[in-house]
Amino acid sequence: MTKFGELVREVFARLERNLWLPALVGRLAMAGEFIPSGLGKVTDLPKLARYFAELGIPAPAWSAAASATTELVCGVLLLLGLATRFAAAALAIVMTVAILTAKLRDVHTLGDFFYLPEPAYIVIFLWLLFAGAGKVSVDAWLARR
Repeated sequence: MTKFGELVREVFARLERNLWLPALVGRLAMAGEFIPSGLGKVTDLPKLARYFAELGIPAPAWSAAASATTELVCGVLLLLGLATRFAAAALAIVMTVAILTAKLRDVHTLGDFFYLPEPAYIVIFLWLLFAGAGKVSVDAWLARR
């Protein structure tokens, strides 16, 4: 193997040993998005329920409470790295429903779709679902115990 090939292999091996870093950054970024969003929605559920009713979402009051609570609680779980895979799965579902009920009507091209933040969030949640929280998390601490 050439020296360049060895160097590339070593760099990639070091990157793989440090997968905890992008997991941490992804968790913190999503927590920073969903904690304030969920908190804002939880503190004004009637407004969110009215919006859900306008969208034709069944049981808008219940759906609003479930959605807002999921955003807030799962955002906190991501911040802590606790039950990360469950939180990521729940938030991916919330984002899928948001796309289908509120966002898709404004999408006319594939570019419009990928301009939305929700598909990117779903990608991050799917990655966290498969990869887990990483070693800097409550999940990892519990696994070591």
